[in-house]
Amino acid sequence: MATFLHRLGRLAFRKRWYVILMWLAVLAAVGVGALKAPGASDEEFSMPGIESQKAFDLMEQRFPGVTADGATARVVFVAPSGEKVTAAENKKAVEETVADLADGSQVASAVDPFQAGAVSKDGTTAYATVTYKVTANDLTDASKTHLEDALHVAQNSGLTVEAGGTAMAEQGGAGGMAEVIGVAIASVVLLVTFGSLAAAGLPLLTALVGVGFSMASILALSEAFGLSTTTGTLAMMLGLAVGIDYALFVVSRYREERAKGRTPEEATALATGTAGSAVVFAGLTVVIALAGLSVVGIPMLTKMGLAAAGAVVVAVLIALTLVPAVLGCWPNAVLARKARKSGRIEESAADNGGTRWSRFVLRRPLPVLILGVVGLGALAIPMTDLQLGMPGDEAKATSTTERRAYDALAEGFGPGFNGPLTIVVDARGTDDAKAAADTIAKEIGATEGVVSVSPARFNEAGDTAVFSAVPATAPTDEKTKDLVTTIRDERPGLESETGATFEVTGTTALNIDISDKVQSALVPYLLVVVGLAVILLLVVFRSLLVPLKAALGFLLSVLASLGVVVLVFQQGHGAELLGVEQTGPIMSLMPIFLVGIVFGLAMDYEVFLVSRMREAYVHGDRADEAITSGFRHSARVVGAAALIMIAVFAGFIGESDSMIKMIGFGLASAVLFDAFVVRMAIVPAVLALLGDKAWWLPKWLDRMLPHVDVEGEALTRRADTDAAPAETDATAEMEVTRT
Repeated sequence: MATFLHRLGRLAFRKRWYVILMWLAVLAAVGVGALKAPGASDEEFSMPGIESQKAFDLMEQRFPGVTADGATARVVFVAPSGEKVTAAENKKAVEETVADLADGSQVASAVDPFQAGAVSKDGTTAYATVTYKVTANDLTDASKTHLEDALHVAQNSGLTVEAGGTAMAEQGGAGGMAEVIGVAIASVVLLVTFGSLAAAGLPLLTALVGVGFSMASILALSEAFGLSTTTGTLAMMLGLAVGIDYALFVVSRYREERAKGRTPEEATALATGTAGSAVVFAGLTVVIALAGLSVVGIPMLTKMGLAAAGAVVVAVLIALTLVPAVLGCWPNAVLARKARKSGRIEESAADNGGTRWSRFVLRRPLPVLILGVVGLGALAIPMTDLQLGMPGDEAKATSTTERRAYDALAEGFGPGFNGPLTIVVDARGTDDAKAAADTIAKEIGATEGVVSVSPARFNEAGDTAVFSAVPATAPTDEKTKDLVTTIRDERPGLESETGATFEVTGTTALNIDISDKVQSALVPYLLVVVGLAVILLLVVFRSLLVPLKAALGFLLSVLASLGVVVLVFQQGHGAELLGVEQTGPIMSLMPIFLVGIVFGLAMDYEVFLVSRMREAYVHGDRADEAITSGFRHSARVVGAAALIMIAVFAGFIGESDSMIKMIGFGLASAVLFDAFVVRMAIVPAVLALLGDKAWWLPKWLDRMLPHVDVEGEALTRRADTDAAPAETDATAEMEVTRT
């Protein structure tokens, strides 16, 4: 591996202009393809295999021409204080608004609340349901503008008018201030780390090229592979973060080799062969974690994982080809300012911050280990109270009309009104479909926890009925989940009595089913991802204990990050500091996202940091000396890489969408814990306690595993023999550059 990458780095250095032109040509080609593509749409969420999804599919099949997940808008009318919405003037304003809403070109129906009985018992609140012929993603700007204009006209009549529903959702994609903030902070970190504008700018430039290529590819392939704008969010987030990090490690190793007296060409080749090997294996662990998201069985999540994995592969290729090529064009620009001015490249002092910290840990390994484990364990405790769900309008800011509509309906009709259950009755094959549907509706209506049921609506064939059941509790309440389970448990008895079957769906039931499926998929996903990564690290480090320690450390950091997410977003501690106005269940997909992404990134730091320790150990250092050597060369760069990751992810905390905010906070916390507590403290403490045993591998297993030479032992040995003449050449080249 190291030898091959050494040759690749040398080739990229020598053919630098060809490599740069090749990347520019490829970027231009996918860019043209993206411009010509019809554009990525927002994918409809689906999860095969769950009851809610089966019910949606049955509705689409039995009610042709009616989209089961078509866009809806629920317009809420609240009378002024002391008045009722049924008063003559107020009623007239409501009816005129409903008639206006029904005129929309994409509107299927707009139901008058006075005809449908959609008025609260106290007469202060009413609502009209507007159903569209298309999904929320296919609503035109004209339809949205028509809805907004109708609301404004109604508000001018003196009524309080708010609207919720899928038609009000803002469809957004990747991009925005989050990335700008992340790049800005990353620039500062790189500048402080390298002390050179060119050295700081190179990782940013190459990372942006990689992200541009990845995002253009997603747009160009969107129609062929059904990719959506949501798919690109994770790809951009990770592509930017790992793209900067991978280039950072190659550039850092290049500067280190130049400090040893290597020529620019040999330093580039060695950096690609050694740091590049770590980049390849670190990238592989991220790809494994992301591709493993397909285990969950959610098509959208699978596409997001594969697209992000593709972005990581691009980042690896850029670090191995474009970065060496750019170094070949400006070999001295990335060096420290002092080196460029003096013409002398001096190796950095051995006694740096990383060295001092490693010696501190080596003197006190047990206290450091205990403190790190206990600290992360304490942060993980709130995770035991984790409640999964899919936050809806109740989680939005009170400044939004969706949140105000949600609150008005809850006050006027009860907390469960915002999350009605949809019951789909399949009466095909029965003698009396209407009687069967009525019996099922009556039985469900009598279930404890159900406030009311609506009249059943039949399809044209008369063999399928749909009705709603309103729970007494809010959509995210645990009692609502118990109610759904209770209703489904009644099914066998009702089937035998009526000959018909039914399924429970609707947004509330769908969210409950998603949470259950994600929870059941989490353990298999962990086994697949951790198992494959441990095998990969076994090959990289040729040790049994180091991969196991890496996996256990990851579990600590991910549990701690889930704990702080629960602490803030579910329990509300410090929520106002992050702009979280409403706490509630944690997004169902959050644990899977966190486990997948953080595992890959955690293994990044493990590979970069421990591979330098392994390199020193292989070259003859004692176990404790190897730890110090690894920290001397890698601690500062790993710390900078982690800060960049944290900056990129933390930028998403400023987004208005509560789910994006939650993901950004969770990922930033996980990287903070994993990089600075697990990798920088717990890992050296464990290695110090294990000593030489840390690198033990049974002989029979050693013979079975392939030798990949990630440490570049052969390269370093060969390069060391040429060190003296190379130093003269390097100094001469610096002098030529200065003149």
